[in-house]
Amino acid sequence: MRRVASIFYLTAFLQFFPVTVQAQQALAPIDRVVAAGLMTNFPDGKFHPERVLTRAELAAVLVKTFKLDKRKPAQEASIILVPDVSNSHWAYNDIQVVLKTGVMSSYRDGLFFPDRKINRAEAFAIFAQAYGVFQFPDENIAEILSKYRDSDEIPDWAQKPMATALSEGFVNVETGSKLINPLEPMTREDMVYTLSKYLERQQRPADIPNPIR
Repeated sequence: MRRVASIFYLTAFLQFFPVTVQAQQALAPIDRVVAAGLMTNFPDGKFHPERVLTRAELAAVLVKTFKLDKRKPAQEASIILVPDVSNSHWAYNDIQVVLKTGVMSSYRDGLFFPDRKINRAEAFAIFAQAYGVFQFPDENIAEILSKYRDSDEIPDWAQKPMATALSEGFVNVETGSKLINPLEPMTREDMVYTLSKYLERQQRPADIPNPIR
C-alpha cells in the first residue's frame, strides 16, 4: 500500500514539476529586469506583462537603462517646451532627457503624445537608437531583414535600427514563423525580453569586444 501511495505522489509531483519550472523560467526575466531597476511593478504589486507600453513609459525605461541623463545632450536648451507634457507629469524629466539627447523626438507642434501606445517597430528602433545603431551597409540591412516574412511592414526610417536590434537579439521573434510583428503593440513583456537580453550583453567577458557601431 505504501508503495502504491509513493508512486501516486511521485506521479503527481512529476506532472506538476515541469509546470513549476516553466513558470519560474517565465518569471525570471521579469524579476531580473525589476531587480535591475529598469522597470517596476504597478501599485498593486503586479507587473502586468500584457499591458501595452506608452511613449512616456518607454522614455522612462530608456533613461534608466542607458543612463541618458549622463549623456551630453544634442540640444543645448535647458528646457524643451512640450505642450502636452506639463512639469507635473510623472515622466516629465525623462521626456526632457530623451528629447535633449535625440533618442526620441516630438511630433507636430512639439507634441510628445506621452500616453500614446507604441508599436514594436517604433519601440525596438528607438531602443536601438539609444543603444547605438550599427552602420550596416544597405545590402547587410536588406539581408538581415529578408529573414523575416513581415519585414516589409517596418517603416523605412526604422529599418536600420531594427536591423541592429535583430542582429543583437533584442527582438522576440515569433518562433517558427519568423515573424517580427512590427505593427503590433509593444507590451511590457516584449520590453522585458529586450531588457533581459541587453543585461546579458552587459555581462559579456571583457575579452569579447562589442560590435563596432
